[in-house]
Amino acid sequence: MSEQSIVSGVSHVSDQRPRNEYPVRAIGDVMLRVVTAQGSGSVPMFVGGCTESERATRALVMLHGRLRDADAYLRSTLRARAASSAHDDDTLVVVPQFLASADVEHHRAPADLLHWEWTAWMGGADARGPAPLSSFDALDALVAQLADRARYPALREIVIAGHSGGAQVAHRYAILSPAPEQCAQRGVTLRFVIANPSSWVYFDSLRPQLDGSFAPADHVACPDVDDWKYGMRKLPRYATAMHDAVTLERRYIGREVVYLAGERDCDPAHAALDRSCAASAQGPHRLARARAYFAYLGARHPQLRHAWFEVPGAGHNAEAMFLSGPGIRALFGAHATIDAARAASQAQSAGGADD
Repeated sequence: MSEQSIVSGVSHVSDQRPRNEYPVRAIGDVMLRVVTAQGSGSVPMFVGGCTESERATRALVMLHGRLRDADAYLRSTLRARAASSAHDDDTLVVVPQFLASADVEHHRAPADLLHWEWTAWMGGADARGPAPLSSFDALDALVAQLADRARYPALREIVIAGHSGGAQVAHRYAILSPAPEQCAQRGVTLRFVIANPSSWVYFDSLRPQLDGSFAPADHVACPDVDDWKYGMRKLPRYATAMHDAVTLERRYIGREVVYLAGERDCDPAHAALDRSCAASAQGPHRLARARAYFAYLGARHPQLRHAWFEVPGAGHNAEAMFLSGPGIRALFGAHATIDAARAASQAQSAGGADD
């Protein structure tokens, strides 16, 4: 059966396109200006929570999934905030929106909005226009703005979180960006929350085997298994001035990272699962890939301080992940508690962001 989708109020029952290849329903109304030596452009954002800049003590940057439905992710994140003991704190919620070229064309959006090939932003590739800027350049600009004491004098913490496609961005940005060290110089901590991505970045050629061990990948059967965004070969333009793989790994291990894995996100035939050769070399489905990656890091770094949580009963759904106890604590800090009844009610009634 083909997917049924709604674009501009019209139902297309027989349309065979993937869900992510439709224009978004809404474009954010807050603009982030991104300026680098590569050029300039703007990224739209949806913003909520504590919008009084002088009062905000935490900024939660939530990254949308492959559908680019940043408005849905804002609603989901605000529901998680409401279900937490931190619901009355001073948390600013920001959801940047990485548009596809079709979004800009469909909405006749301003010419300065950055736009990518459908999913290129997940790996930090450069935009198609109006300038060749990476989604990571955009995050650098956002983090720099949030950590600016003149703008946010009370801010002490930035959390960059994502589910599915957004988790791919958060994970890869955590590896390549110098932002955590830059924030630390301003007295701001930066934490990454990575939930249910389709794939991971490995720092060498080892890949998980069926018996739980790790062995060199088969480069004959899968020549691109070590290429970015799955490995450390052919890094994106954003990383051209970065260090070697050993240095990047050491730096990543020292960062504050929380992994969330859905206990039921184990469908090898899920419509949004990356089933490329390079991704399949990491495991049959998201849960297996997440477990293998955490084991891989733990074997290489016995003192690994990254946190790992499996969310009971959760499949590939952002609501179930971020409205869970581990999700609430990952987003809002170790001391946050959850109003379980409220969270369950909200998760059940929400139309949720899941891709």
